[in-house]
Amino acid sequence: MITTQPASVRPLSPRRRWAALGVLVGAVLLLAIDGTVLYLAVPSLTRELAPTATEILWIGDVYSLALAGLLVTAGNLADRFGRKKVLLLGTAAFGLASVLAAFSPTAGVLILARLLLGVAGATIMPSTLSLIRTLFADPRERTRAIAIWSAGSGGGIALGPLVGGVLLEHYWWGSVFLINVPVVVVFLIAGAWLLPESRDPAPGRFDLLSAGLSLAAIVPLVYAVKHAVSAGLDAQVAVAAGIGAVSGVLFLRRQRRAETPLIDVTLFRNGAFSGAVLANFIAVFALMGLLFFFSQYLQLVRGFSPLQAGFAEMPATLASIVVVAAVGVVVARLGRGRAVAAGLAVAAAGLALVALAEQAAQYWWLGLTLVPVGLGVGLALTLTVDSVLSAVPRDKAGSASAISETAYELGAALGIAILGSVVTLVYRAFLPAGPLPAEVRDSLAGAVLAGDPGIVQAAQEAFTGAMQVTALVAAAVTAVAAVIAWRTIPSGKD
Repeated sequence: MITTQPASVRPLSPRRRWAALGVLVGAVLLLAIDGTVLYLAVPSLTRELAPTATEILWIGDVYSLALAGLLVTAGNLADRFGRKKVLLLGTAAFGLASVLAAFSPTAGVLILARLLLGVAGATIMPSTLSLIRTLFADPRERTRAIAIWSAGSGGGIALGPLVGGVLLEHYWWGSVFLINVPVVVVFLIAGAWLLPESRDPAPGRFDLLSAGLSLAAIVPLVYAVKHAVSAGLDAQVAVAAGIGAVSGVLFLRRQRRAETPLIDVTLFRNGAFSGAVLANFIAVFALMGLLFFFSQYLQLVRGFSPLQAGFAEMPATLASIVVVAAVGVVVARLGRGRAVAAGLAVAAAGLALVALAEQAAQYWWLGLTLVPVGLGVGLALTLTVDSVLSAVPRDKAGSASAISETAYELGAALGIAILGSVVTLVYRAFLPAGPLPAEVRDSLAGAVLAGDPGIVQAAQEAFTGAMQVTALVAAAVTAVAAVIAWRTIPSGKD
């Protein structure tokens, strides 16, 4: 994705630049809230729509999957047709898809609506950073603007559980989607007035085959993971994994040969760039994969209301926001590479402590363990995005940011799919031997709906054990990412 600024774009006044930044931060905030607000609604919509365990996984990660699969393609289209235009059209589509999600009569319709939300979201994400580069020519102002943009994403993650909790205390589960509509209306009006238009004056030929191959690489691989958990290893798993792997290889080969590739794969020859992308991916993989089922644990095991669960998750999300104020001091003392590695190491330690605290009688122990998770992940994510952009020449910054955003969303999708699958597998393994109703073995929500006190207690204990195992797996993966960051990202002090 090229970020060449047309000569026709004139600098805006300082007041209008910062007001326009507020609109862009609002777009990121909306997407971040929508990405996390669903977690609290899962128990409520389970009671209403009765989805299977596989459908619950699809409801959770099809949004991020669509975002990851389409970000680069949507960014390329924005470069061609105008970033402001695509951003506003995508936002309008996001509002319409939110209405469909809110009034979904079945789990299948909700999955479709979440897919459409992801498609619309993919048109929003790539345009925001490109427009920030257009708005802020001064490097210091641009750095400050990107920091605020990052804080908006973290703020959305923090606000999602609270917004969801408040809505679910008073309204039905669909309200967590319907709340998007007034926000979209305000955004469309403000964006049409404040945002400048910009596009690549010479984007080259659009490669439709590359766009199709990128989707054919991501979607089958995730399907293979899901199907292996729900039905075991069979021919469908082998075929889906094979299609994904072959499509991925063909996609990469085409990008090397294309005159105007969707992704400049030569960027990955830079060790600092590839290390930062991988560290970003793993940090999101661990955090989002755990958070999706953590909300169910708080409500269905600890008995929290949706609002209480939202507040219970705040230590991690607030800690990740606080990092923005301290990141400059940390980098000055440690250097970028060591700071990323330290953040991931702290997050890994926090995840290990979460596994221990989930058996604690008092919530406060669990809440304290979420603080290092939020601090570590927040620090790592902030600096890996900065590292990705700093590791490449300025004329490749647009392509680099698209790769970073894709890694983030793909990490979220695969985190929910893979770690969610670990939760499901271990939960079933920890259930008592003997005949149990199918809905009990399907999910903890199904066991709670069964109503038998003995079965519910056994299912809660099995789910707690599954969460502990998954937290330890996430901790181990994050520790590996810390080593990768330490070895690959330079630590020259800023």
